[in-house]
Amino acid sequence: MSPKAPITQDVMTIPRKLPEGKMNLVGLTRDQLRAALIEHGTPEKQAKMRTGQIWQWIYQWGVRDFGEMTNLAKAYRAQLAEHFVIEIPEVVTRQVSEDGTRKYLCRIAGGHEVEVVYIPEEDRGTLCISSQVGCTLTCSFCHTGTQKLVRNLTAAEIVGQVMMARDDLEEWPTPGAPKDETRLLSNIVLMGMGEPLYNFENVRDAMKIAMDPEGISLSRRRITLSTSGVVPEITRTAEEIGCLLAISFHATTDETRDVLVPINKRWNIEELLQALASYPNASNSERITFEYVMLDGVNDSDEDAHRLIDHIKRHNIPAKINLIPFNEWPGAPYKRSSNNRIRAFANIIYQAGYASPIRKTRGEDIMAACGQLKSATERARKSRKQIESEAGLG
Repeated sequence: MSPKAPITQDVMTIPRKLPEGKMNLVGLTRDQLRAALIEHGTPEKQAKMRTGQIWQWIYQWGVRDFGEMTNLAKAYRAQLAEHFVIEIPEVVTRQVSEDGTRKYLCRIAGGHEVEVVYIPEEDRGTLCISSQVGCTLTCSFCHTGTQKLVRNLTAAEIVGQVMMARDDLEEWPTPGAPKDETRLLSNIVLMGMGEPLYNFENVRDAMKIAMDPEGISLSRRRITLSTSGVVPEITRTAEEIGCLLAISFHATTDETRDVLVPINKRWNIEELLQALASYPNASNSERITFEYVMLDGVNDSDEDAHRLIDHIKRHNIPAKINLIPFNEWPGAPYKRSSNNRIRAFANIIYQAGYASPIRKTRGEDIMAACGQLKSATERARKSRKQIESEAGLG
C-alpha cells in the first residue's frame, strides 16, 4: 500500500432501507442475504437453503415477484413480500444506434441518473456499466469528467445495470428449461461513468454477484475493470475481485498525463507501472490492457509510441495496447488523430511485439462511445457555452 493519505471520497451514502421500510435484496452478498432473512423471521436452520433458493430466483431466472418463487411455501412468500423488495434501476430512455449499440439512461435512488451501454459484436455482447454518478477525476478529454461527482453507486445499483440489460435483451432463462450457453450479454466492462476503484467495496460485491455460478454466472475473465490508476487498490482488485485489468494510460510523460489524467499528480507513471508489474493475475493469457486515446498533436507522435513500448518492456508487463480514436463531444478541447497517424502509431507498437488493436468507434451517433457518457438531463441543463467553459475553453 502507498504511504500516502488514504483514499477518501466525499460522497453521500444511500441506506439499504427503501422509503416504504422494505429492504432491497438486490446487491446483498450471500452472507448479507442470509442475515437479512434470519432477522425477518426465517429459521436459522433453513436460512442457508432459503438463501440459495432466493438467490437463484433473482439472479438465475430474473424473477422480481416473490409470488413467482414456486419452490417456496405460499406463506413464506407472503412473509418475504412483507419485508423485502427486488428492485433494479429504472430505464428512463433507451436509444439504439445504427450499429446496434444500445444506450440506456437509468434512474437510481435520489432521482440521479447514470448511463449504461450495450455493444453487440459477432462473438460477444459487452455491457459497459457505471460505478459512480458523475466522476471525480476530471480527465480533460472525457465528457463524463465534466460532470461533477455526486455519489458512489451501491452494489445493488451496479449489478442492477446488468439485470436491467438482461431484461431488455430478454435473456433470462425459463426455470426448468435446458441451459443455453449462448449469451447476448457475455462480457462486462467497468468503463462507464466514474472511477471503479474509488468505490471498491460496492464494485467488488456487485461483481461477485455477477460471477456467482448459481446466478448470472459470468467468468471472471469476462469482466474487465478499467482504472485511471488508483495505485493502492490495484493489487486488491486481483485479490478480491480477480477480474481482468485495464488502465486508462493515455500519455507517456508525466507532464502530459498530469493534464490528461490528473490522478497522475498523486500516483505518477512510474508508481503506476510498478503496481502493474506486480499485479498478481498478469500473465500472457491475462494481459493488462493499456487504453490509449489518440489526441491530435498531444500524445500521438512516434516518440510517444516508442516511450510507451519502453515503459512496458522496462517493467516486463504482459500487455496489449488498445488505441482509441478520440470521440469528440460539444466543447471538447481536443481533436481526433488522423487515421494515418493512428495506424502509424499502432504499427510501431505491433512491430515491437505487442497487440495494438484500434478500437472501432461504436454508438457515436447516440453519444454512447468511449468518453462520451454523460446523463442526458445533466447535459440538457447546460448551454454549449457552459460546457466549453468547464472544459477550460471559456
